[in-house]
Amino acid sequence: MATNAATSPAPGQADPLAVLGALPGVPEAVESVRQTVDKVYGHRVMRRRSEEVSAEAALRGARASAALAGADWSLEEVRRRSDFSADDQARTVGAALRLTAEAGLLPGVWRQSPVQALARLHLVAAGGIAPDPTVGRPRLAGEPVVEPLIGIADIPLPAPEEVSARLDGLAELLRAGSAAPALVVGAVVHGELLCLRPFGAFNGPVARAAERIVLVGSGLDPKSICPAEVGHAEIGRAGYLKALEGYVCGTPEGMAEWIVHCGRALELGARESVAVCEALQRGAA
Repeated sequence: MATNAATSPAPGQADPLAVLGALPGVPEAVESVRQTVDKVYGHRVMRRRSEEVSAEAALRGARASAALAGADWSLEEVRRRSDFSADDQARTVGAALRLTAEAGLLPGVWRQSPVQALARLHLVAAGGIAPDPTVGRPRLAGEPVVEPLIGIADIPLPAPEEVSARLDGLAELLRAGSAAPALVVGAVVHGELLCLRPFGAFNGPVARAAERIVLVGSGLDPKSICPAEVGHAEIGRAGYLKALEGYVCGTPEGMAEWIVHCGRALELGARESVAVCEALQRGAA
């Protein structure tokens, strides 16, 4: 059965993430996610073909993350292509594919040093680009941010000093551990990275990959078979940005809206994998 909580903080330490888990509507979203994820893991196909389901979930998640970043290719096109360096869209799809693969390798690094893991994700995302001193580190003053998600430019871009301070604060929270459900932790990581846009490019795909790391490392989705990216793409860019605005405003209602949105996306991703399981079952029958 899937778990929902990250590591608890040390006795006497504050646990601000746990407070978010009690916001109106969030406990219900957490329970709904748990039941939906358990349904995937309980499917009979998972007993002997879980690696196939994981591979398909990774492909679909990468395709969806790239779509949110402006490269909305069909699943068939992603399967067919082998060259992901031809143009900006191809590089975006290639970055999403590499990030999805890398996310499964980083939970251990993430627990020790989230900032190091984020640097690694950015390096992986930018793998098809010529060496650039801005890759793999947070942006400095005067360095531009290229983020093709329509509408995100309307969200104020924090100065590099604020980015550094907030990344350090986020890392400290994550290392301290939290009794908050994994959904809450993943949503906060995702939302914070989208708001900060710490890198010059690929911030959206990196943020979604970081959420995936949290969900895998927490034990909620250890085999990475519930691609939340699919759900975010299915809900659509407009819904994604509207919910993110709730996170940006920082009110209890806004934070709850973002967390519930992330829960809905995760459920939709899990249901996609149930459909994959059923298709594999029919094919084997």
